[in-house]
Amino acid sequence: MSKINFVFLILFLAFLISCVDSEINRKDFFVIDKEEYTNKLEGFWLGQSIANWTGLITEMDKIGNIGEIKTGNFYTRENWNKKDEPNIWLPNSEYEIIDFVFRDENEIWGSDDDTDIEYMYQELLFQSNKTVLSPNDIRNGWIKHMKIEEENFLWVSNQKAFDLMNQGLLPPETSNPKFNEHFDMIDAQLTTEIFGLLSPINYKYALKMSNLPVRTTSRGDAALISEFYVIIHSLASTINKSEPLDKELIRISDMASQILNKNSYSFKMYDYVKKKFESGIEWEQTRDSIYNRYQVNQMDGYEITSRELYCNGCFASGINFASSLVSYFYGKGDFKETIKIASLAGWDSDNPASTWGGLLGFIHGKTKIENIFEKSLSNKYNIHRTRQNFENNGMDDFKSMSNKGISIINNVVLKTGGYISLDENSWYILNSNLDN
Repeated sequence: MSKINFVFLILFLAFLISCVDSEINRKDFFVIDKEEYTNKLEGFWLGQSIANWTGLITEMDKIGNIGEIKTGNFYTRENWNKKDEPNIWLPNSEYEIIDFVFRDENEIWGSDDDTDIEYMYQELLFQSNKTVLSPNDIRNGWIKHMKIEEENFLWVSNQKAFDLMNQGLLPPETSNPKFNEHFDMIDAQLTTEIFGLLSPINYKYALKMSNLPVRTTSRGDAALISEFYVIIHSLASTINKSEPLDKELIRISDMASQILNKNSYSFKMYDYVKKKFESGIEWEQTRDSIYNRYQVNQMDGYEITSRELYCNGCFASGINFASSLVSYFYGKGDFKETIKIASLAGWDSDNPASTWGGLLGFIHGKTKIENIFEKSLSNKYNIHRTRQNFENNGMDDFKSMSNKGISIINNVVLKTGGYISLDENSWYILNSNLDN
């Protein structure tokens, strides 16, 4: 091809692209700035890390007084900045006081079970250039990156699913109640929220992406509750900045709640906690009421107590879902307040704290989270604290992690009928993806 013909071809293609762009009705699309979204993803990882390590202080300190393990009165707001009490496993607390946990710029955030499997799933998508993982992708990823002989930071359904994978089973059979008696525990919640952020606005495709990862460890209400969180994270990109954030959070959670079966305990929990919040009573009263309603009186079909599980099902998806809604509603989008309530509310406190810390970290972005605490914080992350066989001896940073997320989203946008504007550095995502 001659140089003149090549130049003509380039000009002709540019003309065609401009024509196509001019034909697009921009009202049919949500426009998302990729640079801003990168900062939001960094905020997600930072927010999760702050909330995860803060929530760990109070994890399983307070689970009620049913069964052999009794933990006394639940925490209240008065316990913040006060002495931490022992959890159900240790006679003495590892921590002095209940307060926010930070890692300064010269320090490193360690991975934990609330961030590490999400990290793995993102890495599997990025390395394979896929948007949806296969059963073999998931099994191979777990076997490669989970430790076997030493402490592997897997519990309950995650551990059982991993055992089954090592025996040759593939997801979703690894959550089949016939093989995995822990199918209704909290596990999937803490491993799949990220799929919502990897499919901004298009929550239907986020559900497709997360379907198998969710059902690697969960079934029934536990699976639907996990999908509730996925949808909220996807819809976070629809939040209108000109509207009060607390109202916008209720709008997207109401939309997400439609995934729950109307006759299920999970939907009834959502409705119950929301009504208690709207009644104007304090969050402590609402938390106490869900404890009495669901664990003491076993209402709305929630029958965990009658199963006489260890710690009365303190790892269960249900009670931790209800508890998470307390901090979600009463926190009103305020990062500090939400994490405080999540940490003090009880049960598996690091999980709800991490979920909302990641969500609000995303909504606010990394820059604003640092401004909230008036300090520069570490963006370094060590995945090898809990997992293995990643590049660079497990050392990574939130910028790199976010850029990998951006790369995956590029594929998602194109696959779902959107397009990427190179001159604007933006994604155009179809409004129709929000149609029911």
